[in-house]
Amino acid sequence: MSDIENKEELNVAEVNFTLDDCSPELHHVIKFEEVPEELHDMLINVYKASEPTSREAWNQLPASAQNVLDNFEQFHALIALSQCYSGIDFLGEMQETNKPSDMTDEEFTDYKAVTLDKVLHNCVKDMCKQLKKARQNPPMKREFQEIFQK
Repeated sequence: MSDIENKEELNVAEVNFTLDDCSPELHHVIKFEEVPEELHDMLINVYKASEPTSREAWNQLPASAQNVLDNFEQFHALIALSQCYSGIDFLGEMQETNKPSDMTDEEFTDYKAVTLDKVLHNCVKDMCKQLKKARQNPPMKREFQEIFQK
């Protein structure tokens, strides 16, 4: 990797996103779910980092499932919230988990990273399943739509 590429990566990593950098749909989710202010930074970073994965999942959904929501941004905001809370739960559990004696520190770190990735991926899969289910379940569909009503 060239020095220019290294500098560009460093600059991206140093960016501090704010709520102003996010969609109005994320604002709705934060307000509706009453997300504590202490979690806003984490949620914003999850939101920014998860966009490619969310976009890929959205594009694979049938149109009937996409129609439960108004747009991709609503889907993306819901996934980011789910991933934020699931990530916090997972990390809290890992704090209380002792490293197995047959694992090195590096193996345990790798295990935690792979498991966290699975947890976050499962959030996306679960949201897709819920949207597919909501297509034929009017009360569930209304629950999704209530979040984004003005």
